[in-house]
Amino acid sequence: MADTLTLTSAAFNSGGSIPQKFTCDGGNVSPPLRWSNLPEGTESVALIVDDPDAPGKTFVHWLLFNLPPDRDILPEDLDVEQHFGDGAQTPLEGANDFGDSRYGGPCPPRGDDAHRYFFRLYALDSMLNLGDGVTKRQLTQAMDGHILEEADLMGTYRRGG
Repeated sequence: MADTLTLTSAAFNSGGSIPQKFTCDGGNVSPPLRWSNLPEGTESVALIVDDPDAPGKTFVHWLLFNLPPDRDILPEDLDVEQHFGDGAQTPLEGANDFGDSRYGGPCPPRGDDAHRYFFRLYALDSMLNLGDGVTKRQLTQAMDGHILEEADLMGTYRRGG
């Protein structure tokens, strides 16, 4: 049996608390992420970060796609242009629900129970013909039929009341 795609972070364990540094109460920087065991035939990688516990709808925190399959890490506080500016395939960022196209950290309403934040990594059999600023819906529609495998990393965060 082949190894399964995995997604991990040095900043928090799956099911654990996301450190304040990576939230709106801290530096609001993206956490370091690492994956392994991309399936054969992977042409690009996509990442969706969202909060299904947000009031009213699942809140999108980050959309990143067309990541090159020869990379297996996103450093803390990722600057896409800087990190991938070495001639490698440059990934694109979609629109989050904060109204921009970059990482937006956990920021649940004060006093709420801890919210769950899902970091979902997708191994895709193609590059996606999309531009910067696409919505989660546009991204997931473009990925439909191209997902080889996916991996989840879930962290929690609760703001004080």
